[in-house]
Formats: sequence, structure tokens, C-alpha cells
Amino acid sequence: MEIPITVVVITKNEESRIRDCLLSVSGWAKEIIVVDDESSDNTRKIAGEFSDKIFVRKMDIEGRHRNWAYAQSSFDWVLSLDADERLTPELKDEITQRIKEQPSVSAFTIPRKNYLGDYWLQWGGQYPSPQLKLFKKDKFRWEEAEVHPRAFLEGECAHLKSAMLHYTYKDFSDFLKKLNNQTTLEAKKWIELFKENPKKANYKMNLFHALWRYHDRFLRAFIRKKGWRDGFRGFMAAYFSSLYQITAYAKYWEMKGELDKKQNHEQ
Repeated sequence: MEIPITVVVITKNEESRIRDCLLSVSGWAKEIIVVDDESSDNTRKIAGEFSDKIFVRKMDIEGRHRNWAYAQSSFDWVLSLDADERLTPELKDEITQRIKEQPSVSAFTIPRKNYLGDYWLQWGGQYPSPQLKLFKKDKFRWEEAEVHPRAFLEGECAHLKSAMLHYTYKDFSDFLKKLNNQTTLEAKKWIELFKENPKKANYKMNLFHALWRYHDRFLRAFIRKKGWRDGFRGFMAAYFSSLYQITAYAKYWEMKGELDKKQNHEQ
């Protein structure tokens, strides 16, 4: 039985994963919307097997892109999914029941099981890792920021118990590829702040802070949050995550150097 809810999936070159994502909600959600960031593979063709609401829109700023996608919904309740996420029967049943109850809350968080390959990372802060995924479209929006946008919600947020499946990383190479992309965006964010307020940027993003966060992230994930219980995979997940801040700082340092050269040349 279909329920009055819109599933919104943001994609780009996801032909290897989009089918399983859409299969997990097909026949359950009354509306499926796919917003594709100009894929060059068969993503849109596969998505067309499940929905006639396929939009092509180049992602400019992540928060803005997501807000635009949610605005296309025909229903009040929106479930936001990425192509690497899957709903389980238990989660669909729980969502169906909660929506039927016409809750007074504006949103729900959903726990996620994060996978590295076919291995479920249960420790190191990887689970339950609840995410705000289900919301009333007129009560929720993302900050229009390029990286790590903040969530703005009007009203209360409740929490679901059943988890969704999140095939986060195909392998270690995929982990590093995503880390590389995310740290580039993070460095660009700090460069924009540096252009506006150099003193504030240098205070918050410097080598001392980067090194401190590098060690702190690893110790929190691997020791305090027991990432060691996931064995070698847990060690690598904690190590790669700890590289985020120091790698972002290194890119920021390079970008700042190029900016200084450009300004000196113009003078």
C-alpha cells in the first residue's frame, strides 16, 4: 500500500546504486522524485523505470540544491535519500505507522547502518548516527552552504528506531575519494571566510587546531567510541576520518598561498 509521502533522491553518476535505492521505496511511496546533477552514465534511464518525475539540475550549492529538490514534492511529508541508502521493511512499516498517526512533530531522525563494502561498521561513532531524513517540507530547510550545511527546523523532532542501510564506502579507495572531495570543499569554505575576515579564518583554521583535531578525532573514534571493535576496518575508518581536518588545512594553506600570489601580482 502506498502512503502519501514523497521520496526525493539526489543523484550524480549513480548507475551502479540507484536501482537498489529506488527498489527499496517503489510501491511504498506515492511519489518518487529524482534530481540528477547532469549524470553522464545511465542514472536517469534507470531512475525512469521507477518515476516520471526526473529533474536535471546542476548542483551549485548543496543546501540550495536540496531545498529546490524538496520544493518539488506534491506531499507534505518528504523522505530525503541518497543513492547509497536503502529502506528496510521494518523502517517502512514504522514510517507508515507514524505518518498514519498524524504526529504533531515536524520531523524524524532515522538511525543508519553505515557499511564499508559489505561490512557494517557498528562502532567508532558509525552507529546509530541518526540523520534528519523525514520531515514536513514547509518546516525544514538546509542552510545554503557548499559544505556541511546546517539544518533549520520549525517545530519538534522525534526519533525513529528502525535503521536505514547506508552503503557509505565501496572500499578504502572510495573512502579516500570522498575524503578528498569533502576536504576540498571544506578548504574552499575557509578561503571564502578568509576573504571576508582573515583574522577570524586564521584563528579558527591553523596548523595547531588542525593537528589537535587530527589526534582528537582518531582517539575519540577508535578508543572512546570503541572503533577497535570493528577490527582493521575500524582502525582505518578512524584514521581516515582523523585525516579530514589536517588535509583540509593543507589544501586551505595551498589555496591561501595562491591567493597571496595573485594579489601580489595584481599590485
